[in-house]
Amino acid sequence: MRFLNIIVVISLISACQYQKKANVRDDVLVYCSEGSPQTFNPQLSTSGTTFDASSRTLYNRLVEFKPGSTLIEPALATHWTISADGKEYIFDLRTDVKFHTTANFKPTRPFNADDVLFSFERQWQKDHPFHNTSKLGYRYFESMGMGGLIESIEKISSHKIKFRLSRAESPFLASLAMDFASILSAEYAQQLAQQNKVEIIDSKPVGTGPFQLVRYQPDAYIRYKAHPDYWQGKQRLNNLVFAITPDPSLRFARLVAGECDVMANPLPVHITSAEQFQSARVISEAGLNIAYLSMNTTKPPFNNHLVRHAINHAINKNSIINAVYQKTATEAKNPIPPNMWAYNKSIKDFEFSPEKARKLLSEAGYANGFNMTISTMSAQRAYNPNAKKMAELIQQNLRDIGINVDIETYEYGAFLYKVRKGEHHSALLGWTGDNGDPDNFFTPLLSCAGTMTGTNSSFWCDPQFNQLIHQARSQTRVKSRTQLYQQAQRVFKQASPWVPIAHATQHLIINPRVKNFAIIPTGGVYFKDVYLENSEVLNDE
Repeated sequence: MRFLNIIVVISLISACQYQKKANVRDDVLVYCSEGSPQTFNPQLSTSGTTFDASSRTLYNRLVEFKPGSTLIEPALATHWTISADGKEYIFDLRTDVKFHTTANFKPTRPFNADDVLFSFERQWQKDHPFHNTSKLGYRYFESMGMGGLIESIEKISSHKIKFRLSRAESPFLASLAMDFASILSAEYAQQLAQQNKVEIIDSKPVGTGPFQLVRYQPDAYIRYKAHPDYWQGKQRLNNLVFAITPDPSLRFARLVAGECDVMANPLPVHITSAEQFQSARVISEAGLNIAYLSMNTTKPPFNNHLVRHAINHAINKNSIINAVYQKTATEAKNPIPPNMWAYNKSIKDFEFSPEKARKLLSEAGYANGFNMTISTMSAQRAYNPNAKKMAELIQQNLRDIGINVDIETYEYGAFLYKVRKGEHHSALLGWTGDNGDPDNFFTPLLSCAGTMTGTNSSFWCDPQFNQLIHQARSQTRVKSRTQLYQQAQRVFKQASPWVPIAHATQHLIINPRVKNFAIIPTGGVYFKDVYLENSEVLNDE
């Protein structure tokens, strides 16, 4: 039924807009995505699947990352100034940016400072009329400590806005380029409030991005069309369809059959098989990511660091790299990847030694082992192509030291909910950095603030570690920040709330007719400026 829905979507595009065009697929790019978005408001999620479907297609931010890099460039802001003490940022805004016109909303004005105020105050102020319109919460904003960092936001004029911070914060600009900082329409929100329909702001989105939402069929497809008044010019690609296909083998079959043009998260076997097909081309890029086993330190026996050390000694990472990633990843020892500045290469990893693991368990009072549960997600992720298989390998390793492991697998949304609530015993998780700054790993995943939002899935809150990363954020010199972050990694290794497992190489498989498509170091898929061979800009008449 899902595939029939996609065929119907493409047929409708043909009937409504392209009656004179010989082959409608010439101007429809179909992306075989791995899952459904949680929402169409990226402020409410930490999920890459949601970001792909929302912030990266529908919205813009004040600043954004230069394509293919983590360098900051102007977006909705044309330029900015920073005060000498690093606490004040003044942004000059573009005057020619138009929001989407949809069935629910027709804008009467261009983007301005009111939209910036609305987008941040909604997340920041608990008494804001739109703060509680969703039960998902603002986990990214909160886990990064933005509420305590932002002291005030002032509208200087219609196209000038000032952020005042409580302290200097080196990653602040990079944070503003992240998905949660996407800009929504204040005018649309005001209209919905007058109509008593505030709840639809996150499901019927209005942004300034290169595409706008046409229709969403949950668990089946998302259809977009090019924003005709996009401030950087209308896209050459008129129609974009996300064909939601959770099964990776089915995604690959659809790609080689020519039913989709870009495939999300291919399995390692697909990477080696793709060269046999003319309709498949593999593109790869070193990823800013990590896969890890998180141990909930609020629950016995993981509240004992000796047990956590034992688990680290017991897991054979090399066998996981071979079996799960088929050698397309490297072993991890720190919570950040080795291609990121501030990585502490001097840290020595726990060697694979069941004998040492058993000895540590005995010292901890668990000579006869114990029972534990590993929670996994059913969805495949770029940092972990097969969480269930990884869990089974860990299960075998831990059985050898007397630990009995049960594996529980959940649908992706249910898995995230369970982990955020701290209901797991241990869990296989992962992370892809969003801005190229080490803080984007340390603060959401390991800070004390992250324990409040659940992004810190180990619920490990160490005052020394927290102080080190706090100091690093307030420094402006990279050398000083590096020293503090390297010290923080030593504290992490001693406590070991995780077993860092792997850093995966990012892969996507595309049809050769897809042009100007690139993998971004921070992960995700971006269709801005992508086009299809022989396609042209067509007017919607």
